[in-house]
This record gives sequence, structure tokens and C-alpha cells, in this order.
Amino acid sequence: MHTLKNIFILFAFYSIILGNCPDGESVCLSINGSSLEYTSLENISGFQFAHSGCASGASGGDAADNGFTVSTSPSTVLAFSFSGSFIPAGAGILVDLGSDECTEDELNGFVFSDTAGDPLSFAWSQIPSGCTDVSACNYDSEAINDDGSCAYIEDCSGECGGSLVEDCAGECGGSAVEDCSGECGGSAEVDACGTCEGTETDPNNCFDQNTIYLSMNANGNLD
Repeated sequence: MHTLKNIFILFAFYSIILGNCPDGESVCLSINGSSLEYTSLENISGFQFAHSGCASGASGGDAADNGFTVSTSPSTVLAFSFSGSFIPAGAGILVDLGSDECTEDELNGFVFSDTAGDPLSFAWSQIPSGCTDVSACNYDSEAINDDGSCAYIEDCSGECGGSLVEDCAGECGGSAVEDCSGECGGSAEVDACGTCEGTETDPNNCFDQNTIYLSMNANGNLD
């Protein structure tokens, strides 16, 4: 029962991915962590793409599971089968990019081919992204892909994830601070020796109260 439920959930998810291809392309892609996920209407016999260096460790995925050789370089990923096998039409993880630092902008030049060697059209899935955690104060009910933007605390102005705090006078976003004497907005400052409202200006005259200092006086004695 759990297996059938999981299959249904995956089918629904990837149907959403395919449904969000801009113009009904044959192959629709999305990135989830280090996984390059796909939904395809056609069998895939090979693919390649360029990258910024983030996918130099690409491997595995459905490409490897279907007998593809995944070849990588500092700028390119190439996957094909010496035996003529293919990735069946459907959905899953095309390949593991080897890093979760890849973005859509860093992957480009995609080429997909079907079993006849003809090119397949592709596009990035336009899945609504946002915070999918209902316990977050910026939960987005329309988001499908969690983009890591969830925030759980409102600042003093009521902005979710905001950075404003109350100053010592109770003003939200105010700039008043306590001086060294503890007075909010006060002007007392520490002197060169760290004494609040002290008068010393030369740090060479500062002495640690836990230290004994000795000096030879004119009579040859120690002070």
C-alpha cells in the first residue's frame, strides 16, 4: 500500500513538472539539490550539456541505471550507451550533478536525442518556488518547490524574516543605544583604560589592578 502511495505521489509530482514545461517540450528539467531531475515524453538515447564547473563530478542517476557511460570534464557532461540502450520515457533523476551548488544559469547547451538519433526539445520546468513549510510565517500555498526561503520569526515591525529590532528606547528600528553607564541614549564613554567616564587619555598609564609593578627609585630601592 505504501509503495502504491509513493508511486502515486511521484507520478503527481513529475506530472506537475511536465505540465510546467513552457511550450510542451519533450524533456522537462529541474534541479533538486544535487539531482538533475527530468520528465520525458520520449525515450532518451543520449544527452550532453555544458556547465560552469559545478557538475564536474556528475554520475549515476537513471543514466547509469540504464547502462549509459557518463563522461565528465571541467566544462561538459556527456552520457550515452555503447550497447544502444536508452532511458525510457518517464520521470526520475537524470544524473547526480555531484554538487548542490549548480543552478539553472550554470547549466546550458543541452542536447538530447531519441532512439532514432533525432534531437529532442527540452526546457526548464517552470515550477512555482517558495516556502512550502506551513509552519513558516512566509508559507506560500502555491509553491511546489521549496527554495530555502522559509522564515519563522517576525521582526518588531511584523515583517516575516525581517531584521528590525527595538532599540533601548523601545523604538522599532531605532538607533538609540546604552552608554557605558547603562543610560539609554547617554553620552558617557570609556577612557583609554576602559573606565566609564574616566579621564585617562594615555593607554601607557593604564595598569592592571591584579598586577604588581616594580621600579627602582633614586635611592636604589624598589618602589
